[in-house]
Amino acid sequence: MMAKANLISCNFSTLPHLPLKNQNSRTSLQPHNPQLTLLPYRITMATRFSTCFKKPLFVKTNNTPSLKGSIVHICHSSMNQENVKNENEVENGNGNGNGGNERDWTTSILLLLLWAGLMYYVFFLAPNQTPSSDVYYLKKLLNLKGDDGFRMNQVLVSLWYIMGLWPLTYSMLLLPTGRSSKSKVPVWPFLILSCFGGAYVLLPYFVLWNPPPPPVEESELRKWPLNFMESKITAAVSLAAGIGIITYAGLAGGNEWTEFYQYFRESKFIHVTSIDFTLLSTFAPFWVYNDMTARKWFDKGSWLLPISLIPFLGPSLYLLLRPSLSTIAISQNSVEPK
Repeated sequence: MMAKANLISCNFSTLPHLPLKNQNSRTSLQPHNPQLTLLPYRITMATRFSTCFKKPLFVKTNNTPSLKGSIVHICHSSMNQENVKNENEVENGNGNGNGGNERDWTTSILLLLLWAGLMYYVFFLAPNQTPSSDVYYLKKLLNLKGDDGFRMNQVLVSLWYIMGLWPLTYSMLLLPTGRSSKSKVPVWPFLILSCFGGAYVLLPYFVLWNPPPPPVEESELRKWPLNFMESKITAAVSLAAGIGIITYAGLAGGNEWTEFYQYFRESKFIHVTSIDFTLLSTFAPFWVYNDMTARKWFDKGSWLLPISLIPFLGPSLYLLLRPSLSTIAISQNSVEPK
């Protein structure tokens, strides 16, 4: 459609009045050909903890115009050449701004230090007074022990099952908007391993994450796993399960919570799992924000950001209400030039 189009965009600053004797003379204009991405919906937004900038997720559709062979001329007055040069340097990644090839590693270093400190605490400092009981609790939770008359703590059972839902929630937040286009590190191995290691496994990916996400082909939305992650049925079932599990824990009596606190002080398994739940709940609001901005839904969905602070239920509610990527693809087609 736009394969061989010639687009001319002229931006002039206010020109000074020329004397009458030069009325027939013409100001020499030099054509400028920067590399631009002609996307009518392109915006810039902060993502990486206010240290990086990314673009909204680009869903490639069958009607997306091809820019091959197109000639783009931008004409500027001689009085505005310096500003244009600086803008193009940032646009093409050659400047010193966040859009360049250089990466600000401050956040990654801080996250790496946090992960290293957590690993040291888990292996060397966490309480470990009941190792044999930890093995017993784990077997009971995995249904590897029959009914021996022992009743598991109600809060502990709720924590165990809610931890089983967190990997699904993070998969729906990170696929595809949490992928890295500037890094060769895929996200899916970390999501799979998070089923066993939780936030302790996801943190290394957070260190290596380098936005923006790569474009998504429209055909990918109809294939596994995106069709499952984008499904409202998946989001609804996850939210309903989370409400049931948290309600079950909330109905536990004071004795159950006192017993759980005692377990937290003595059991390494329960202590580490509780910290894992806290970490997942802490990082979830950022990934809600990242997904929201990538879908260009911040203006309408920003009210969900404070709600996402509610552990598990907040992010799950966002996943149910967010627009699907197929809707974004349709909206992109509607604004494309004919």
